[in-house]
Amino acid sequence: MRLADRMYRLKTENAFVVLAKAKELERQGRDIVHLEIGDTDFDTPPHIVEEAYAQMKRGQTHYCPSSGLLELREACCEWLRREGRGEYSPNQIVVGPGKLFLYSMIMTLAGPGDEVIYPDPGFPVYESVILYAGAKPVPLPIVEENNFRVNPDDLIRRVTDRTRLLILNYPHNPTGGILTRTELDAVAEIAIKNDITVLSDEVYAHMLFAGQHVSIATLPGMKDRTVMLESFSKTYAMTGWRLGFVAAPTSLAEPLTQLITNTISCVPPFVQHAGVKALLHDQSVSRAMMEDFKRRRDFFVPALNKIPGITCKSPDGAFYAFPNVSKLPMTAEKLSDYLLDSVGVATLPGSAFGSIAKNHLRMCFATSVENLKKAIDRIGKAVAKIRS
Repeated sequence: MRLADRMYRLKTENAFVVLAKAKELERQGRDIVHLEIGDTDFDTPPHIVEEAYAQMKRGQTHYCPSSGLLELREACCEWLRREGRGEYSPNQIVVGPGKLFLYSMIMTLAGPGDEVIYPDPGFPVYESVILYAGAKPVPLPIVEENNFRVNPDDLIRRVTDRTRLLILNYPHNPTGGILTRTELDAVAEIAIKNDITVLSDEVYAHMLFAGQHVSIATLPGMKDRTVMLESFSKTYAMTGWRLGFVAAPTSLAEPLTQLITNTISCVPPFVQHAGVKALLHDQSVSRAMMEDFKRRRDFFVPALNKIPGITCKSPDGAFYAFPNVSKLPMTAEKLSDYLLDSVGVATLPGSAFGSIAKNHLRMCFATSVENLKKAIDRIGKAVAKIRS
């Protein structure tokens, strides 16, 4: 069967490839420590699960508006207001799976002849969908020497008269880097001066280990050119629920809704009612999860730095460590394979996230301290064998 040519532009997401391999090893009886997938070992808070179940029993299992239930869109507005991330009206909120909005935004704004600037390293879907849209991916380096933050000078050098979209992600996957207010101001100035729309991927906004998250849409002149992406996946341990939303200018909310109509039709209403519960009710479980991620980081990163040949900056946000392994006598890609095959620790090579992080591994520390201790012990022994 002949596929459309554009299908050959899509790339895979290596986290799921490694996850599948790790699960197969588990089926063979191997004990695997999972550091590869961006998921947490916490369950969705019980009050959210109970709300979904109650809504299913009430019959909330049919079609609903593609843009999302009014109750949830109102809750999103209240939540953003409460968090200091801007004032929005329900007609500026569109509900859907977060990853679908990455696809939708790029497909809505970019096509052949257009350019999209995106972080490198970064979430692999960015580059993949840019290519799928027929546009030109323009990688923006996020480097260790700059504490994994955007350098505005690097950004301005990549802007042309064909730049249609800039993708930001902070706190950043895979590095845990953030953007300071000074950097955000500089990025905003560039976007305004060059009439660039910004897709601000802020799904890790609540995983900031110090300071206050600032949404770029709250900066002067930016709300009308920014689409802010949020997800329930990380904040409320709801990765499998596939629930997220965007806050967007009305002019973009309508075409994004059309894409929802033409793809998934709508998010199941019982899931959306659970989302209302998540946003407007007890936040203590979510806050406790965030505090535990910090405790895990504070154990895991110093432990990695004690392994000869590995250096790792402490991430400012998200739940990923991004150690540099360039001093080891093995490439990061081979090391990632070796750790899984020989000692049962699943990681991802930095090359899975772009072209300039080939000397790094991504390790998700959203698992128990017990598992992290097991991983450190196994990694230490594997590295010692490699260096001997």
